[in-house]
Amino acid sequence: MKLNEGISGCSYRVKKLSLPLRLTLRLEVLGMTGGTDVLVMNNKSHGTMIIKIRGTRFALGKGITENIEVEEVKS
Repeated sequence: MKLNEGISGCSYRVKKLSLPLRLTLRLEVLGMTGGTDVLVMNNKSHGTMIIKIRGTRFALGKGITENIEVEEVKS
């Protein structure tokens, strides 16, 4: 599934980033690498998504989140 399909309050594990190289490298520097757990804090259906990675909150646009493949983390 894609990150933009995530539900608020649920955790997901990053499987693959399908973004341009510069953007992929930037997200990796910020801590979003393969295998990283991501908590969806807020998901507005037509735009920005607020996520939490390794204790830091980020706001990502739909153009980015629809290119990040994730799997749900079973708690």
